[in-house]
Amino acid sequence: MKPVVGVVVSNKMQKSVVVAVDRLFHHKLYNRYVKRTTKFMAHDEKDQCNIGDRVICAPVTELESYVAQVQSIYQVKGTLFLIS
Repeated sequence: MKPVVGVVVSNKMQKSVVVAVDRLFHHKLYNRYVKRTTKFMAHDEKDQCNIGDRVICAPVTELESYVAQVQSIYQVKGTLFLIS
């Protein structure tokens, strides 16, 4: 699996967060784009993620599928830019 960009929706666990990832796909029958949301658990070692933070998640283990990396992200015409 590749790294994904999502928004933190829950940080009530210790060193873990829930990240919601949105994706669009084209529905062939209705000829429309449909938005689906998938939630992933991600590891947050320093417990620094807050609700609403946009994070990049990299794949890791079975239960906590990703490691969350908080970074400033902005998007211009479909290209993601990271601000360090």
